Amino acid sequence: MPGMGGAERAYRENWARLLALLTSELRDLDLAEESLQDAFAAAVDRWNRDGEPDNPPAWLLVTARRKAVDRLRRGAVAARRLPLLVVDTDPSGIPDDRLRMVFTCCHPALAMPSRVALTLRCVGGLTTRQIARLFLVTEPTMAARITRAKKKIAQAGIPYRVPSGEELLTRLDGVLAVIYLIFTEAYAPTAGDRLVRDELAAEAIGLAHTLRELIPDDPEVTGLLALMTLHHARRDARTGPHGELVRLPDQNRSLWHHDEIDIGLHLIHQTSVRPGPYLTQAAIAAEHASAAHAEDTDWHSIALLYGELERLTGSAVVRLNRAVALAEAEGPEAGLSLLSDLDAALPYHHLLPATRAELLRRLGRAEDALTQYGKALALVGNDAERAFLLSRRDELLEAPRGVEK
Repeated sequence: MPGMGGAERAYRENWARLLALLTSELRDLDLAEESLQDAFAAAVDRWNRDGEPDNPPAWLLVTARRKAVDRLRRGAVAARRLPLLVVDTDPSGIPDDRLRMVFTCCHPALAMPSRVALTLRCVGGLTTRQIARLFLVTEPTMAARITRAKKKIAQAGIPYRVPSGEELLTRLDGVLAVIYLIFTEAYAPTAGDRLVRDELAAEAIGLAHTLRELIPDDPEVTGLLALMTLHHARRDARTGPHGELVRLPDQNRSLWHHDEIDIGLHLIHQTSVRPGPYLTQAAIAAEHASAAHAEDTDWHSIALLYGELERLTGSAVVRLNRAVALAEAEGPEAGLSLLSDLDAALPYHHLLPATRAELLRRLGRAEDALTQYGKALALVGNDAERAFLLSRRDELLEAPRGVEK
């Protein structure tokens, strides 16, 4: 989003809801997105000159509608499309515009990766670059994927409506994936100087709360809400006074929100079925949150849980996290052995070489560790994570060889 100040803040806070409203009115995602982008571009110019309006979302919505009318008048479809600029009453019972948009974008006619990517763009307000990082692909690849998804919706005449009844459940996997990826971006921003984006994490948790109200008995919905709640409870301890990254073992646990931890643990205990991926991840988060001190962490249990999660998902990222847990439980050599075949699966993921670097330095293999820090620094995009990696590399450069630090 170009521009700063009030327009940038309005983009973060209102993009998803305004796009959902416009899409509902226009029945055309491309037209809605283009018109809303026009409105934000106008806001940067107008608000910098005349000051921010009393009601920024209303100003943006009115402006976007006018921009849509202008676009339609320039096209041959104006007579057919102009009457659509009327707000519908949604009968679905889903109480959140953004969640309605999530379900709308997660149409089964689209492949799962396209559903998730499109919804992240439309609902999460993430850029194509941010989404590409989450999917571990290049930005041009992701741009093409999103474009193809939009074209398929237009060519197939897929309606922008909210599903109901059993149809809701057929889209649930994609919806859960979207909400969790929005939360993931909040805690691993692709770029910039912020390590944690509280507002994005809170939005993902709010969507999960709304989803649980809609489908209260689904264990994976509950598991996702528990997982995010437990992670978010540690937010104030994740960064130092200057925004620098603080590793989990070094966090001041008195800064954790223990009331939120209690909520997350209660959610887990409410479920009695065999856990799926989200409930398993929540159980891992619970092990961390339940340890009063870092040395009390049950790494053996965490490694076993990651093994089960890898069995459920086959995810290379899960293997990476399992390697970290196994290194804590059995030593760095055990962790390194799990990383040996991940390069093809995670070619753009800076945490793979960063993890190797940490394990190699624990083994006293300083030169190999420095090589891996260099690879990680070439891939990392977030300023806070870059600063952390630089500090770890510099510590190793300054330390006597053979000394673990």
